[in-house]
Amino acid sequence: MKFNFIRICTLCIAMASFMACDKDDDKTEDRVTAEDITEIKTIINNGEWYVSYFLDSDEDDTDNFLGYGFIFNVSGVLAATDGNTALSGAWSIAVSDADDSSDGEVEFDIVFNAPDNFEELSEDWHIVKYTKSKIELENVSDASGGTDYLTFEKN
Repeated sequence: MKFNFIRICTLCIAMASFMACDKDDDKTEDRVTAEDITEIKTIINNGEWYVSYFLDSDEDDTDNFLGYGFIFNVSGVLAATDGNTALSGAWSIAVSDADDSSDGEVEFDIVFNAPDNFEELSEDWHIVKYTKSKIELENVSDASGGTDYLTFEKN
């Protein structure tokens, strides 16, 4: 009887330890640092990405990007196409400037000059979490204090 109790306890501890492990090695906002920039750039430079979620001013605008694939080129050019329309923008990842209120945070900057729905993506995004196939971003508006969310996933 005592032997079975020890086996059960050992099994429970092993299962709890296994379930606590995260296979994707997610990086969350309190752990995304300047040292992560090279890894994030390597991840984003590989493959085609799509917008799986975009909440702008409390409105879900994800549908504005349905069918668009995004390529983050090493040169900083951001290409988006749906097979008919090709758009070009820019992107970068860096630590925020010293005079910025978010000093020391890793920012994911996206710039599109047109059309209007793509201009909405033009922000200095804060990286909340990332894996090899998903990058979650947020932006707190200086004017309204509202938070926008943008998630890219790899095709």
